Amino acid sequence: MADTAAPPDATSNATSNATSNATEASTAKPAAPGNPPGPVKPGAPLHIGSKRFTESYILAEVLAQAVAARTGETPVVRQGLGNTAIVYQALQTGGIDLYPEYEGTIVQEILRSDRPLTLAQMRPGLAKLGLGVDIPLGFNDGYALAMRAADADRLGIATLSDLARHPELHLGLSNEFIGRADGWRGLAQRYGYRQAPIGLDHGLAYEALRKAQVDVIDIYTTDAKIKALGLRVLRDDRGYFPRYDAVVLYRLDLPQRHPQAWAAMQELAGSIDESAMITMNARAELNGVPFQTIAHDWLAARQRGVAPPEPGGEARGFWAKLFGPDLGRLTAQHLLLVGVAVLVACMIAVPAGILVHARPRLRALALGVAGLLQTIPSLALLAVLISLTGEIGALPALTALMLYALLPIFSNTCAGLGEVSGSMRQAAIALGMTSGQALRLVQFPLARPTIIAGVRTATSIAIGTATIAAFIGAGGYGERIVTGLALNDRALMLAGAAPAAALALISELVFEVLQWRLRRHTRM
Repeated sequence: MADTAAPPDATSNATSNATSNATEASTAKPAAPGNPPGPVKPGAPLHIGSKRFTESYILAEVLAQAVAARTGETPVVRQGLGNTAIVYQALQTGGIDLYPEYEGTIVQEILRSDRPLTLAQMRPGLAKLGLGVDIPLGFNDGYALAMRAADADRLGIATLSDLARHPELHLGLSNEFIGRADGWRGLAQRYGYRQAPIGLDHGLAYEALRKAQVDVIDIYTTDAKIKALGLRVLRDDRGYFPRYDAVVLYRLDLPQRHPQAWAAMQELAGSIDESAMITMNARAELNGVPFQTIAHDWLAARQRGVAPPEPGGEARGFWAKLFGPDLGRLTAQHLLLVGVAVLVACMIAVPAGILVHARPRLRALALGVAGLLQTIPSLALLAVLISLTGEIGALPALTALMLYALLPIFSNTCAGLGEVSGSMRQAAIALGMTSGQALRLVQFPLARPTIIAGVRTATSIAIGTATIAAFIGAGGYGERIVTGLALNDRALMLAGAAPAAALALISELVFEVLQWRLRRHTRM
């Protein structure tokens, strides 16, 4: 998906801009006080990010493989980092060094300009943020609205103005498009729309349109499914949408830290036209070809001066995706995320429960705080944690999972200790035990089954919630689910959901056996 309009001179001078940007980046002013970019560890490898849609995945791989071919060092690729807010936050905090972006998005979502800007006009504002923009890749991927061609012909709809005369039509728009400055609100105002759109994930919108669950969706003009589903792209007759030329948004010190990598990426300027991008998107979305393979094939074809492969062939089936070569890696990542998060939550919540269980006011306050954490939307919490920690990946994901696990463990600790009668404690003290010994030897063992039940609940929650880790590059089964959403690949989504469900079932069995043994030990 691309962003703001690039005037003709911005695209016609793509090559000269690419050559001059490195020089401008090295002489640009540092980030303005109050908006400093996060630090990058000396000697750290190049980190390339992407947003959560097909084209961005592919472009990130193209950039990474071009760098690897030139330098012999493979960059770290962090795919599917959510929407603009999350991937931009990752860039600011140093979690990534660059990602493929679009001029329109930079102008309207990052620089907050209400007018089109050339690359040269963008650079001073970005420099204040410690960022630079360069390497126009050669194609425009704009926003548009589309509907089924048969319906468009029947209703006589060819333009966005025509759509305004049919308020009965149902619009299913991506949540990002609904909230963007250059999205639904401005479009509705320009054309006088009265429809109330529903929010849909971009990858699912095509399926909803095909099944007639919605009548109109927002699309990217290089989407492969436009032709495959026979859609009519409505003409923007009042010129609302700007151009969205693909570029690279990067940290301003990148050319100095990775000069060879920067030179390799500059060679890609102007190398991808819209036809080539549509073809690459089609191979991913229609045939299920891995992003790495698509990038490799395109770069190899470019080097040989031949046409890249066209879409075709059968996509991999569910079982091939389920038992793919990434299953072991994703399982290890998922187990690590869940295990560490629940362990840390236990280390915090159990002592806290012991401390406050006999203090009603403090207990109520602590339960309220833990409950409040449960109400924070996961992506919002991740965005906040990225800002606070200055990182993307495992640390903010683990922190989020730990925070979500606190409530069941803490509440069950308080409840379990509260269930132990006061007479039991008094009897223990009468036998000569101290208060600490009574807690350790009498109250806690009696409360242990209830506490373990809380840990059991927290583990089940964490296994399911850990899929959000993929939105910030922390891996796990969510990687498949997020990619499947981007591709509208139900088999791939199921190949991520099924192992997570199996893992949850296994954890339930493990805890059942543990509680059975505890009950047996207690009876003995």
